[in-house]
Amino acid sequence: MFPDWKTINEVTVPPGEWAEIEKRLGGAGIPYPDAMVAAALKDRAEFIHILEAEGVNVRHVERSNFAAPFATPGWNVTSGFCAANPRDPFLVIGNEIIETPMADRARYFESWAYRALFKEYFHAGAKWTAAPKPQLLDELYDANYTLPTPDEAMRYIVTDFEPVFDAADCVRCGRDIFMQLSNVTNRSGMKWLQRHLGDGYRVHEIQNLSPEAIHIDTTFMPLAPGKLLINPEWIDVDKLPPILKSWDILIAPPPVPNKDPLGVVSEWISINFLMLDEERIIVEKGQEPLIKALKGWGFKPIPCSFDSYYPFLGAFHCATLDVRRRGTLQSYF
Repeated sequence: MFPDWKTINEVTVPPGEWAEIEKRLGGAGIPYPDAMVAAALKDRAEFIHILEAEGVNVRHVERSNFAAPFATPGWNVTSGFCAANPRDPFLVIGNEIIETPMADRARYFESWAYRALFKEYFHAGAKWTAAPKPQLLDELYDANYTLPTPDEAMRYIVTDFEPVFDAADCVRCGRDIFMQLSNVTNRSGMKWLQRHLGDGYRVHEIQNLSPEAIHIDTTFMPLAPGKLLINPEWIDVDKLPPILKSWDILIAPPPVPNKDPLGVVSEWISINFLMLDEERIIVEKGQEPLIKALKGWGFKPIPCSFDSYYPFLGAFHCATLDVRRRGTLQSYF
């Protein structure tokens, strides 16, 4: 379903663009066109084929009725969104699956699509945790929010009314978690995660220079121990956490314009890719300058079509949740 509730979405695209995107699709809270879904499924099938050919065990979630309206005592929405991006609502740390307190009202029950799978994992020995379910009352959203000017301190639409964060604002490196504030993640959410994980893990703040920030995986992508890829428009290298000073900082080449029919994602979706290990990396096949750069840096890029998935607000990293990886927990730091 195309999102009906749009408080956050309106500030994560350039001013005024969300209304135009809505018109292009036919309105808010309606099903995506069948042709658009079919095109995304075709790209997803190619992606799954690559994953399985590379030795990955791919699991699927249950079908869910995202057209159903729902309500809490404080608000209601006419429909949900989709389950195209499992990276957003779940953070897997060791043998623990954490359901994150997402700030988007339309995604409040998105986790239901994964329940059968997570029950299976739970019975197999996984820990299964849910962060405090947020109220998502009006107080969480700054009603007077305006984009900050370059001379002003960075700010986002979510307040610190209660802890909220999307897992896609986190990147894991052994026992270190790099996490950004954004329009869906607040400082209270960052504090909750650090306290929940305890002294065995460290949460480091990454500063995003874009006031439209939502999710870290178009901005900051560790590729292998000691190698970090950054979006040069949204990251100031001098403001990276000190523990990254010894790393090789790889500057992503300018993205090739993508073919998203809605124009709903940033061009920097180009670096939203999936690392299979320290060498193999799945990347959109149209991003030829990026593929060339990755090869030059010693990686083995695997091209895959994925432009048609973008209307559902994600790419390779968003569309996957790696639950198990071979090997032992390591920390580079």
